Amino acid sequence: MSAPTKVTPISGFPEFLPAERLVELHFLDVVREVFELHGFAPLETRAVEPVERLLGKGGDADKEVYGIRRLAADDDRDAALGLHFDLTVPFARYVLENAGRLDFPFRRYQVQKVWRGERPQEGRFREFTQADIDVVDVGELAPHFEAEMPLVIAEAFRRLPVGEFRIQVNNRKIPEGFYRGIGISDVATTLRIVDKLDKVGPGPVAEMLIESGASEDQARQVLALASVSSTDLSFVDAVHALGVRHPTLDEGLDALAAVVAAGMEQAPGVLVADLRVARGLDYYTGTVYETQLVGAEAWGSVCSGGRYDSLASDGRTTYPGVGISIGLTRLVHLLVTKRGLTASRSTPAAVLVAVVDEASRETSRRVATALRARGIPCEVAPSAARFGKQIRYADRRGIPFVWFPGAGEGGDQVKDIRSGEQVDADAATWQCPPEDLRPAVVTP
Repeated sequence: MSAPTKVTPISGFPEFLPAERLVELHFLDVVREVFELHGFAPLETRAVEPVERLLGKGGDADKEVYGIRRLAADDDRDAALGLHFDLTVPFARYVLENAGRLDFPFRRYQVQKVWRGERPQEGRFREFTQADIDVVDVGELAPHFEAEMPLVIAEAFRRLPVGEFRIQVNNRKIPEGFYRGIGISDVATTLRIVDKLDKVGPGPVAEMLIESGASEDQARQVLALASVSSTDLSFVDAVHALGVRHPTLDEGLDALAAVVAAGMEQAPGVLVADLRVARGLDYYTGTVYETQLVGAEAWGSVCSGGRYDSLASDGRTTYPGVGISIGLTRLVHLLVTKRGLTASRSTPAAVLVAVVDEASRETSRRVATALRARGIPCEVAPSAARFGKQIRYADRRGIPFVWFPGAGEGGDQVKDIRSGEQVDADAATWQCPPEDLRPAVVTP
């Protein structure tokens, strides 16, 4: 007899318990509702892309691509396919393939799994769900869309139990123009180094800048720019005070000022002009975003994105876009593990229909059918045990009501097992209290 196979988890591939999954579904429902309120159309793209496109457009060596192949394949035709590591690159490909059938500017939201071959760590996974919104247009993209993205996210986060949050915004033209103004030509490398500020601090970043070819004075100026931050338009004067002039810098300041001004009006105190935000991906060309929860800054960004101008192009026509993405699995995992977020019960059922004896199970099923027809989630007790045992079964799952067929003089009764109140009830008319109809997201 062979020994039983030991089941072990695979690092980086999270699986939620039912109560935690209900929290994630609540987040998904809220996010989808807000996205649709803003006119974003739903979209789903395939899970695989050519590896050449993923590596060529991703621009981030840290996001190792998972390749796929058929185990029974006789050739290597699938060897060049990989699982997408974000939703922006496949979306750009989708736009190119379907441009003739889309209405521009095209607004889409997408909620899907992505895969990254990173080293797993707390809150960082190899498989997780992202929730994205993007707007793309043909040739030109109006700048007001760059202001819209963080405002949509602010509305979604205000509806979610995430606490206080800040959306940090910058514009890639600001550091680009500033760096060129002080004589740094390798803008991409400098941006990637500055993007590590939150992880390693200014000292190591200055050393890396010098190692990359910057002088000590240039490294000091780069860090001075990165230290500028404000919730109003004062960041413009703060940058001017650094004494650097460049046309690209001025263009970036004007663009970021428009985004922050919109935030001051519609989400005061939420949008922060933070000039250390760089976003390491090469395809960003304009406004970039990162979102942090106040008091949990060590978690890093839980929502990020930016403007891209050349990611979607067929050589003749370019489709510039701007988008922002919520790392949904990451956000939920951190809130569940760090703040104790959970669901009020581990099942959607609001009612357990008791079974008097197995001969009368069909009666209980009819009650459940009548309740479900009226939108009341319920389940039938798994066995005709003593009523006390059936009540304990409901209590363990957090089901608030137990229904007893035929318990009343003229029909059924329902019991609120929290208060002990038991009253006559009819499955065709009984109203479940709205607060009990669905599991609620709660904190300890």
